[in-house]
Amino acid sequence: MNIKTLLMLALLGSSMTYLPTAISVADHDDHAHEEGEKQHSDHAEKKGEEHEEHKGHGDHDEEGEDHKAHADHDEKGEGHDEKEGGESHAGHGGHGGHDEHDEGATSLNSKQMETAGIVVKALQPQAVNNVIKAPGEVRFNTYKTASITPRITAQVIDRHVVLGQLVRKGQPIVTLSSVEMAEAQGNLLVADREWKRVKTLGRKVVSARRHTEAKINWELAKAKVKAYGMSTPQIEKLLSSEDFSRANGRFELVASSNGTVLKENYILGQQADPGKELIRITDESSLWVIANVPPTVAHEISVGNQASVQFGNRIFPAKVAQINHSLDEITRTTGIRLLVENKNDALHPGLFVNTQIETSSHARALAVPEAAVLRSADGDWEVFVEQGEAGKFKGQEVELVRISNGIAIIKGIKPATRVVVEGAFFVQSELAKSGFEIHNH
Repeated sequence: MNIKTLLMLALLGSSMTYLPTAISVADHDDHAHEEGEKQHSDHAEKKGEEHEEHKGHGDHDEEGEDHKAHADHDEKGEGHDEKEGGESHAGHGGHGGHDEHDEGATSLNSKQMETAGIVVKALQPQAVNNVIKAPGEVRFNTYKTASITPRITAQVIDRHVVLGQLVRKGQPIVTLSSVEMAEAQGNLLVADREWKRVKTLGRKVVSARRHTEAKINWELAKAKVKAYGMSTPQIEKLLSSEDFSRANGRFELVASSNGTVLKENYILGQQADPGKELIRITDESSLWVIANVPPTVAHEISVGNQASVQFGNRIFPAKVAQINHSLDEITRTTGIRLLVENKNDALHPGLFVNTQIETSSHARALAVPEAAVLRSADGDWEVFVEQGEAGKFKGQEVELVRISNGIAIIKGIKPATRVVVEGAFFVQSELAKSGFEIHNH
């Protein structure tokens, strides 16, 4: 065996000796790799679990923060509610006993009740007159109307009043001039001088006949100018003057009563004939209303019965003054003449109105003083009802049937209900004031 062969064997043996070691290392490396991957996977899973756990813990922390924030918000909200509730309650207490849980009601203490003169009464049905409703027309009260006319032919030379002007009795209205008046004035001046002379001489000097004739002529002359249209003050002024030029035929027509100038029927310079109306004056403080009532029910009405006249939202007290004994030829109704007091000059002749006339028959109904029924905020009629305790009131809507002679007949409320019959306006004012404050909290 040569050296070459030995070397080959040595190398081969060396190779064989290192082969298992290499395999073992490879296996170990594979196992280590697998173990590493497993450990890595386990570590990753564990890390993932820890991450999830940490995330869950973070979520829990966030929920805790949310819970804390919610708790803080609740605490703040409770504080806010308590603060607002306290302020509301304090503000409510400032209303002097208003209950915020009873909306629309107001409470008054005994001192307020006494100061305002509030009277509460349990309503009971009482006997009231039945009424007849009928349309009507406002007309002049001819008993308080005057027509100013000349009594002789005369010319209009001056005016002293205008349409719509209020005048008093005896006030000059218009100045006229007449030839007939000038002649009558002259005769009066002559008769007046003669009469004064006869009176001065006395009965011992002049005969009885002359004395009588002088006096009669003076009375006739004065009566004539007065009949022509001169007033007593104008005649006295003419006779007291020594100026005979005053007998110029001028004279003034004067108002025969107090009233308003409603009509003018002349122009300056025109000639006015006797009896022609130049001026019409009427006292509008009292007017007539002619109500047209069916004849089948007119017999239930008597002169002197109470009535009312409604124009728009205003109601005027009236009284039956006359019942016509003949039917209207056109409407075939009976005319009932009502006398109405024209407060604040609200009614004028020619207006169409609604009337309510009481009859002689009676019925039972709930009645309160007119001042106890007021308009609510939405325009309906209401009364103020006591709410179970003294001093606490609330408005209740009612139907206003009619108002007559200061008494209001109402419906829509039960008998025995305690209602404010005096001082209702004060209660309404307090209720409106408390409602305004509540809406502004």
